[in-house]
Amino acid sequence: MSAGFEFVVVSNRLPVDQVVSESGGQSWARSPGGLVAALEPVMQEQDGAWVGWPGIAGTQLEPFDVDGMHLVPIPLSKSEVAEYYEGFSNDTLWPLYHDVIAAPSFHREWWETYRRVNHKFAEAVAEVASKTATVWVHDYQLQLVPKLLRDLRPDLTIGFFDHIPFPPYGLFSQLPWRVQIIEGLLGADVVGFQRDADSGNFAQAVRKLKGFPSKGGQIEVPIEDPNPGVRVFEPVRYLGQSRKVIARKFPISIDAGAYRELASRPDVQARARQIRGDLGNPKHIILGVDRLDYTKGIRHRLRAYGELLAEGKVDPEDTILVQVASPSRERVQSYVELRNEVELTVGRINGDYSAIGHQAISYHHHNYPREEMVALYLAADVLLVTALRDGMNLVAKEYVASRFDNDGVLVLSEFAGASDELKRALQVNPHDIDGLKQSILRALQMPRTERASRMRSMRRHVFENDVRRWSGDFIAELDQIRAERGNAIGD
Repeated sequence: MSAGFEFVVVSNRLPVDQVVSESGGQSWARSPGGLVAALEPVMQEQDGAWVGWPGIAGTQLEPFDVDGMHLVPIPLSKSEVAEYYEGFSNDTLWPLYHDVIAAPSFHREWWETYRRVNHKFAEAVAEVASKTATVWVHDYQLQLVPKLLRDLRPDLTIGFFDHIPFPPYGLFSQLPWRVQIIEGLLGADVVGFQRDADSGNFAQAVRKLKGFPSKGGQIEVPIEDPNPGVRVFEPVRYLGQSRKVIARKFPISIDAGAYRELASRPDVQARARQIRGDLGNPKHIILGVDRLDYTKGIRHRLRAYGELLAEGKVDPEDTILVQVASPSRERVQSYVELRNEVELTVGRINGDYSAIGHQAISYHHHNYPREEMVALYLAADVLLVTALRDGMNLVAKEYVASRFDNDGVLVLSEFAGASDELKRALQVNPHDIDGLKQSILRALQMPRTERASRMRSMRRHVFENDVRRWSGDFIAELDQIRAERGNAIGD
């Protein structure tokens, strides 16, 4: 084993995007996500590497560096992408973990590919991690990696963070490979979740499927007694005998300072004014920003808004709904059907209520750069987050961080993890269409003083609990376990 890296991040995708120049040249640029902003300083301080798929199927790449990050590409064939990622990850696990809003598909071939790809990731990490390194694995695509990695490298300290919800046992139990998933996650020393409910669901699944006791966010993983079939539980003392697994919430956040900085730029503020002008300077702009995904409740907000228009409670001449629906998983049939339904609904509402010079809904099915999104946040009087189930929903936090003017109203689904933190939002049950309509009207009519009071409170929370604090808290938990293990070995 080579000297390797002291800190290794593992995720389905590398934190870079391929850029093709006009001349046909290819290069790599850092992705704009908050996870990169949170982990890049740690990687630089601790001599870190990032392991993941580069996003190009059927391509074998050597490790390379971008912006001081050492990246280790995992090659995936087209069939592996189709079965591991589009299939098992996004057509089995994703709907199952999001309350079965869409029916999950259970295919043994997909599972075998998922298992094989997780092996590929684990083996790559085992090769690049130094002795007693810390490894942080991310998200539902790689739930088998912690155990596979522990089997290969028991010297490592391993963390896993679940970015999406973890389902109640009654739903999770539908998964034919539920035991293997639980065993995979229990290979980690720390398993992080977005909400208390998620960590509780995980602990319940562990108790039912493995019989391991848990208390206060700590799970005891047993050693095997010499007598076959008898489990013995011991406190953490020596590597290889018994372990504790910490399972609790670590709610993720954003690089709040970066959004505040962008929102303070004169050119971004000018663009926000231009957006309002391009939309006809309406009295109210309602904004929705989502991936085009059935978990986001886009159909529910369109129904509520359409009914408000039909009832004459919202005037399309002075109010407009701007819906940004980023393309998502466009080769998965349920997403194709969702796009068709959403676009038909938008067309019907616009046909009924738009007029020359103004639209009822301004719909955009593409991605925008961060500067444009911040300008939209500044232009919007109301942000609608109507997720039917969401691990966190960082758009809500981005909106709050951008509103340096302490204005704007956040209407937030109680089924998004952000609702646990952003208590001063107008919280809604998106299935309750009448309640959602009332909250939209309340947001449009809210006095300036109340808007400012609510926004100041939410901004204080977002800035005190930004993405760097999230990563720092998680890594501190891993460091403590690593220290305890070192002390036990030294006894």
